[in-house]
Amino acid sequence: MSKGLRVFALFACGYFISYVYRGINIEFAPFMARDIGLSAADLGLLTSLYFLGFAGAQLPAGVLLDHFGARRVSALLLLVAAAGAAVFGMAHGLATLMAGRLLIGVGVSVCLGGAFKALAQWFPVSRLPLLNGLVMAVGGFGGVVVGSPLNWLLHFTDWRLVCFGLTAVTVCTSAAIWFGVPDAVQTHRQAGLVEQLRGVGHVLRSRVFWKIASLSGMAQGVFYAMQSLWMAPYMRDVIGLTAHATATLVSVVALAMMAGCVGFGAIARRLERFGVSLAAFSGVGMLLFIGVQGAIMARVPVPAVWLWAAYGVFGGSGILSYAVLAEHFPSHLIGRVNTTLTLVMFVLIFLCQTGVGAVLSLYPARLMADGAHYPAEAHMSAWAVLLVLQILGAVWYFWPQARRVTETVRGAEAG
Repeated sequence: MSKGLRVFALFACGYFISYVYRGINIEFAPFMARDIGLSAADLGLLTSLYFLGFAGAQLPAGVLLDHFGARRVSALLLLVAAAGAAVFGMAHGLATLMAGRLLIGVGVSVCLGGAFKALAQWFPVSRLPLLNGLVMAVGGFGGVVVGSPLNWLLHFTDWRLVCFGLTAVTVCTSAAIWFGVPDAVQTHRQAGLVEQLRGVGHVLRSRVFWKIASLSGMAQGVFYAMQSLWMAPYMRDVIGLTAHATATLVSVVALAMMAGCVGFGAIARRLERFGVSLAAFSGVGMLLFIGVQGAIMARVPVPAVWLWAAYGVFGGSGILSYAVLAEHFPSHLIGRVNTTLTLVMFVLIFLCQTGVGAVLSLYPARLMADGAHYPAEAHMSAWAVLLVLQILGAVWYFWPQARRVTETVRGAEAG
């Protein structure tokens, strides 16, 4: 196996583990609600702590990635995630569950940024849209696993044993990355930590960064907040699907997202030959995602499987934003650029996920054997707010510049 392929495969496996952790509560939720007595607000807060831990670690993680390399940082932090999974599996109260979930979020915080950093070091920029999309597709398979396969597995075991199994898998993945990934050759002098922190400041002051992050962060925030928790209750309470049908659609969304990530990445560069920029192509994909959400809310007379497949396909279109940013920043800043965008995205996921839980808790719940059910209008209210926020992000994203910003990072060479 070539070094480049080995780098891709091992970091993609790391992101797969990250994605499984991200969405696992979608099937755990009814069991935790029954065993520990968690409310919708509790579940929203608990699940979103993954994203809070993930987001909180992004800026220091970006500096560490650029200073110590993706191999070392990713492998060591995965051990933190393994510890978090063990704590989560042993928990008998909300506080311990929260501690475990937070550790998991911190531990997998560099799985995506580390993968993109490593790929940017081992492959030319022209191949990054496809390779980034393939990493997302492999990770998206984790979303498939937490649908029907996990639903089936929980008929034979309990959620605690699943957590302990994930602990073992995570430790093995950490070891594989540590021993199997070669170190990339540095093409830029290694800056000190203080200089690298200045580089983070440059990214945060970049108008290009915030223009791209406006829609990308919001759309991805909504998609992952829903996919990792609130999509299944929507299908159950609003559409009236059974638990089995819901689990099947959850897997359909994940498979569709995988196809979308690969498809968008594969055709993005081809369209550039016809004058369609990567930023425009990604933006149109995110606009279509907004449109699909509107169609789902309006209950258009289309089979649910097609609507939710479209939700998954266009839900992953914002991943191209990482490749867009790679065109505006030098390679030695890519770790910090990627983790800063991921920070924005995951803060928004946290806010969306806790916000939806708070909105649902304002409405009376019907307690049933499979957990709490909420009125359709509760879900529709939450979705409407998120839809408006995404539209505002789209306005900023597509708003014409007073002058073209060619911000290829002057002053960043010191970072």
